[in-house]
Amino acid sequence: MSEARRRIISPHSLSKEEEDFNWSLRPRTLDEVIGQRQIVERLRISLLASRSRGEPFPHALFHGPPGLGKTTLANVIANELGTKLHVSSGPSLTRPGDLLGVLTKLERRDVLFIDEIHRLPAAVEEYIYPAMEDFKVTFTLDKGTYASSMQINVKPFTLLGATTRMGLVSKPLRDRFGNFHHVDFYPPEDLALILERSARILGLEISQDAVMQIARRSRGTPRVANRLLRWVRDYASVKASGKADVRTALDALQMEGVDDLGLTDLDRQYLSAMIRYYAGGPVGIDTLAATLNEERDTLEDVVEPFLLKIGFIQRTKQGRQATELAYQHLGEKKPAAPHEGGLFEDG
Repeated sequence: MSEARRRIISPHSLSKEEEDFNWSLRPRTLDEVIGQRQIVERLRISLLASRSRGEPFPHALFHGPPGLGKTTLANVIANELGTKLHVSSGPSLTRPGDLLGVLTKLERRDVLFIDEIHRLPAAVEEYIYPAMEDFKVTFTLDKGTYASSMQINVKPFTLLGATTRMGLVSKPLRDRFGNFHHVDFYPPEDLALILERSARILGLEISQDAVMQIARRSRGTPRVANRLLRWVRDYASVKASGKADVRTALDALQMEGVDDLGLTDLDRQYLSAMIRYYAGGPVGIDTLAATLNEERDTLEDVVEPFLLKIGFIQRTKQGRQATELAYQHLGEKKPAAPHEGGLFEDG
């Protein structure tokens, strides 16, 4: 599978240029947010209460697959509060001093957003606890006989965390968040509304049927939907005088190897390897990665979340296993006898 095809369905932002493009399409207020209705209503109530009392918005943790709008919601919260959003990530905060540098820049009621918060080093995480609870941080200076401590007060702020792996967030850190929001995949109807909004911003003339075809193939992920829309726009500007009707959209998506469910060459290769080489599983993730010559992280972060969501694979203690739906989609015949686990139990 070509790198370009792999990238187009990745739920992660792929470059600074694409990130800037995505920011131009993102909603800035709650009224502009499409989908995730329960989360939006809960945020609306919390925002109204915070504004009425003049208090910081309560700390909140957003969890769910990548590309579903966790960063967007953080930006919306800061805009609704009329405060500044400060963005960081778990891997970038490697030392307590890094955290202190961020915290001391915060003004009252500012929002600090930490992406991939499950990757915070333990040494840094310990300093976040008092900052979240008491808005102060105590640093130990020197060691041994000359050890002393210094307490630094920070202005009341809101910490918003985002993670794709809730189980890796430590319990002490989870316990300090007041609200938890699970951001789930979007139904095609909501993705179609997002695409219509993006098309208006981009000035793209596109038919309703074309919008729905893109929405159905976007893997429930707005970032993928906007990336596919951008490709359809490029294709239409070259092949169809800039107008994207349903035929143009389908031709563009077929050129990218995206089928009617949003599966790509890599998805189909993953399922085919599982079915043809390992009798449908169970088979370990490391074995599949070696068979496909792909990184384990690519399969776990890009391929498997959507296949699990649509019921094409199952995760068992023995490994991954293809379901009846996967056989039907690929036109493969299911083995008469189930495969016995044990040979490939590495994931």
